Amino acid sequence: MAVALIASLALMKFKKSRALVLIFAILLGSSLMSLRQYSLAGSELHQHFGETFTVLARVRTDPVATAPKVLGRNAAQRKYSFLANTSYGPVRVIASKSSVFGLLPGQKISITGTVIKTSEHRVAALIISTSRIHQLAPVSRWAKSLAAIRNGLRAASGAGDVGALIPGMVIGDTAKQSSDFKNDMRRAGLTHLVAVSGANFAIVSAFVLWCMQFVFRKIPTRLVATAIVLASFIALVRPTPSVLRAAAMAAVMLIAMRTRQRGDSLPALGFAIAVVVAIDPWQARDPGFALSVLATAGLLLLAPRITAYLTRWLPEKIAIVLAIPIAALALCLPIIVALSGYISPMSIVANIIAAPFVAPITIVGFIAALISPFSLTGAQFLIFFVKPFAAVITSIARWSAHFPVISLRTGLLGFTVALLFLLLLVVFRKKVLIPLTICALVLLWWGRFPAGDWDLFICDIGQGDAYVLNLQDHRAIVIDVGPDPVLIDKCLRKLHVTTISLLILTHPHADHIAGLSGALKGRKVEAEWFGNIAAGSRARVGQYSIEVLWPQQIGAVDENPNNVSIAAVIKSRDLTLFAAGDIEPPVQEQLRGLVGRVDIYKVAHHGSRFQDLTLMRELAPTLALISVGEGNSYGHPADSTISALTELHAKVLRTDRDGGIAIKVKNHAITFSTENSKPHFISLD
Repeated sequence: MAVALIASLALMKFKKSRALVLIFAILLGSSLMSLRQYSLAGSELHQHFGETFTVLARVRTDPVATAPKVLGRNAAQRKYSFLANTSYGPVRVIASKSSVFGLLPGQKISITGTVIKTSEHRVAALIISTSRIHQLAPVSRWAKSLAAIRNGLRAASGAGDVGALIPGMVIGDTAKQSSDFKNDMRRAGLTHLVAVSGANFAIVSAFVLWCMQFVFRKIPTRLVATAIVLASFIALVRPTPSVLRAAAMAAVMLIAMRTRQRGDSLPALGFAIAVVVAIDPWQARDPGFALSVLATAGLLLLAPRITAYLTRWLPEKIAIVLAIPIAALALCLPIIVALSGYISPMSIVANIIAAPFVAPITIVGFIAALISPFSLTGAQFLIFFVKPFAAVITSIARWSAHFPVISLRTGLLGFTVALLFLLLLVVFRKKVLIPLTICALVLLWWGRFPAGDWDLFICDIGQGDAYVLNLQDHRAIVIDVGPDPVLIDKCLRKLHVTTISLLILTHPHADHIAGLSGALKGRKVEAEWFGNIAAGSRARVGQYSIEVLWPQQIGAVDENPNNVSIAAVIKSRDLTLFAAGDIEPPVQEQLRGLVGRVDIYKVAHHGSRFQDLTLMRELAPTLALISVGEGNSYGHPADSTISALTELHAKVLRTDRDGGIAIKVKNHAITFSTENSKPHFISLD
């Protein structure tokens, strides 16, 4: 009511009918949201938080693999997640692969698992399955048919990134896509191509409507037939909230194409927004919904103006192709910045180059999917003709992903600045273009990190280790690669490392080696130490001499893998570094008297409480570096370790508070800067 009152007061100067419509919409939306939230808050499942409970449910969504995770030293077992409806309300289910095998939407199941409170607003609880999920009813013929089409398209598309791209572009099926490829698509600004969007529906709708002219003579009959096909397409790609909103936005675009009048299409957009929010009030809080609406609004409002402007110098068809991604990106920019924290200048170029290949892949892939249950060979034959187009898009993604992106702060601050930037351009246009460009360049220079030359860089990769010694000319020694391929790749991009002269993986724990694929991405590795080195080994790489102090023998085995870590003293004319891996007191004690005083100590085992204080006093470091994840559950770094280092007058830097750490040493005099030492608002990574 308060919201409605404020809205009515603010709209006094507008027409009464418009104000009433808006007030009614606010009341309707808030009422539906309140009722849904109240029903979830009163769910009986809340009485069973922390308990093992059995519920009967109906599957709502296909089980999808959760993102790979590292839990401390180990890689977590891959789990599968899906939504299900129960008599207590909707729930999110996490289960093992064997439990979810064969599950399809609409199927009745029995789940026994631990009930957990969740922050996901759409569901009453999270259920972690503790035993095999039991299927209570066979899969319906309809569900089997849809599954056969989806599986047939997967099989016909083949392997590799190209084969994974086609199902994503046609039906939004990203199950075959690697995390590496997903990151490339995201960085290149092409992720929308592998999510069922309004563009997919518009392409399929236009194709089906064109085909119907050869079957039905009357236009109303064609429209009804097209609507039936699209309803089936919705079932095929799964009627998730994102798909339903995409269908609504596609309907708006079709109305706009049909009438060619903005005055008709804008009310249609408003009506579509109202219907989607009325059906699913949580869409109002979904960033994806905001992106869908803004992209559609951009195509309706900005694309015609941009096209008219570009036709002064370019042919009309080329102008239209250029205008579409620019218009969509322009209005979506504040949301994109708020969510991802970066803008890819190359994303516009990537989208323009990829645009001509989208429709052929979508249409031919759609036909191939339909015939795949009856003739896999025929589907493969059709896919053969569009695979070169898919190969072009994957190449564009890989190529674009290698270009720097402009990083900004996420959240409200990034949203506000991006919105202000757009408003200035809209209001003042050419007058502010040059000043804004100059300001952006100044901010890029001021906010760059690391600024200037550096010798040692500690990557902020969460709970794990990854650090880099600079050899100049884009070459480096890399010691450990952390738990996340995306984060270590981002760090090495930031440092412009293209050749790893020596890669040292200290020991086989996931928080030190799981990011390996990211470190290797697009980089040459000249030498690698991992289980093939022992105490007494020496090497010289660039200006650094390396002496290995541990393990005692190649292929050493210990019940605690931390104690087979490669521990080494690294020296140059300017610095002495002790890189300790994760060695614990039994090994640390054996290294007493072998290291001596150092300038920099990479503290063992993320600063845990397991430290040999005698060795620490012997090291007496000027600078102590701790690579650790914020809010980790292990209590790293321990207060006792920090206190011991402080008593030795060591300066302690830690990635959970300081972010990335850049260090410069000259004649054993250390200077450093940290990612969080100043408000880096904008940078080029």
